Amino acid sequence: MSQLHPIQQKIYDLIKKGYQDSLSLREIAIIIGEKNHQNVAHHIKQLEKKGFIRKNPDNPQEISVLKDAVDDAVYLNLYGFAQCGPNGLIADGNLTDKVAISTKLFGISDPADFFCVKAKGNSMEPQIFEKNLIIVKKQEDVENNQIAVVVHNEVPKIKKIIKAKNTIILFSLNPVYLPEEIKSTDDFDIYGIVKHIVRFNVS
Repeated sequence: MSQLHPIQQKIYDLIKKGYQDSLSLREIAIIIGEKNHQNVAHHIKQLEKKGFIRKNPDNPQEISVLKDAVDDAVYLNLYGFAQCGPNGLIADGNLTDKVAISTKLFGISDPADFFCVKAKGNSMEPQIFEKNLIIVKKQEDVENNQIAVVVHNEVPKIKKIIKAKNTIILFSLNPVYLPEEIKSTDDFDIYGIVKHIVRFNVS
């Protein structure tokens, strides 16, 4: 296990004992000897980001220890889903965080080949929902009917790629959205194939 901040270690030890579900942040702070309960909230969030714990999406106060995820965790870059500009999606200016991911659980052999984005909007429902964490394998092309992360005219998108008659169509799984055909004058790049969809929200 990697080295934790002393406050994080105390909170982690408390969570392992299973006491935190019935305790408020203020009560946890008193138990571990921390004066400011807001610091407790901060360090709980850091433990979650590092992959040591996970909150139940249906009951955020319920926290579980992720032993297996901790033992083999790697940190993948999380890029913001916003206007990308000339540097594209995978650029330092779009890096918002790093996310702890289990190499065993998600079959990641080389972390340098992967990155993460946070889904935005409902165009890929019912398969991908807003704020789902998307784990992407970097590659510049995908096969027909595969779901990819692309940048189309400086806008990053998650779309199903349809290849037909020397053209590419960006297809949304939600029938409310019409397909988009890539024109020869469009700025279009494929950044990777969607490998995994983690269906808990990432704030």
